[in-house]
Amino acid sequence: MHIFKTVSDIRIAPGGAAKLDLFVEGLCTNKRIAIVTDMGVRKLGLMDAGVAALSDAGYDVMIYDQVVPDPPDSIVQQIANDMRLFDAGLVIGFGGGSPMDTAKVAACLAGSDQSLETMYGVDQVKGPRLPLLLIPTTSGTGSEVTNVAILTTGKTAKKGVVSDPLYADRVLLDAELTLGLPASITASTGIDAMVHAIEAYTSIRLKNPISDALALTALRKLRNNIVQAVNEPTNIDARNEMLMGAMIAGQAFSNAPCAAVHALAYPLGGFFHVPHGLSNALVLTEVMKYNQPEADHWYAEIASDLGVGQNGSSLVDEMLRIKAETKVPTRLHEVNITADAVHMMADDAMTKDRLLMNNAREMTHEAVVKIYETIL
Repeated sequence: MHIFKTVSDIRIAPGGAAKLDLFVEGLCTNKRIAIVTDMGVRKLGLMDAGVAALSDAGYDVMIYDQVVPDPPDSIVQQIANDMRLFDAGLVIGFGGGSPMDTAKVAACLAGSDQSLETMYGVDQVKGPRLPLLLIPTTSGTGSEVTNVAILTTGKTAKKGVVSDPLYADRVLLDAELTLGLPASITASTGIDAMVHAIEAYTSIRLKNPISDALALTALRKLRNNIVQAVNEPTNIDARNEMLMGAMIAGQAFSNAPCAAVHALAYPLGGFFHVPHGLSNALVLTEVMKYNQPEADHWYAEIASDLGVGQNGSSLVDEMLRIKAETKVPTRLHEVNITADAVHMMADDAMTKDRLLMNNAREMTHEAVVKIYETIL
């Protein structure tokens, strides 16, 4: 049996975020909206027109802009408390993966009396949540259409909340929001989305015909537009295709979950605060090479679909080309990670059972160490 789930209401409207009052209709019963974002998005002014449109339409808006990358659980608790005090009738997650993940979990916390500690893991969220609208400002995480949120617990540990109540009520894709992204973020988030699609296509437990079709579609859109979007930052067509590709990849991996690339990427973010997309880009090709004995036939199918070759090595080469042409860092020393951190990171990566169980080839501690050492 195959199961496929996704967000039921997705609206694609370049420029739509400026008319936000039109996109919250039917979601908010009490005219009180809590927006979750970060200082970067706030300072860029990406929300200004939308917030003004909401105010003009009679909504009271609370903006929480203190989300940080790899959001700590304490911030999520704080936001949920603020939402309760504000009596929010709708939560909007506006930004990259961190604000959207934060919004998803905070909406669950504010909508029920379940504690955050009991939400970690798979299918542990029990209670109702507040209505939820997600608006991505990067073309990477796909968080707007996933039932996953990743939080930092303690100083460095990352834990996942993976439950269907995290699927939003509505998603708004507005490519104009991504026009101001620097080339480095455009590149790393785009490769992040490609990782999602590649891992979904090779996910051994829950891979299914729908996730396969979406993964291939996402890779076509992303591969053909990522270099163009990096080189032509104002190309709205390339930006829109990337945003669509990231969203479609999100639909794929939300159903056929990610694997060892993510498991090895998380310690880079947890210990060294390397952005998630860049962490994935750094470890991607070496993990693919390790997986080839078991996944080569799937890599070959992707390569053939993309028209870049007939075997798995062609896909590895294509990802290396994209990394080179978009100038993302390819070595750990470029993000200030040194050899003495390798075993600590490997120990941490091996605890990511939720991810490693999906990997095409069984991952060993020895293999993880070797992969990190190869990319030092």
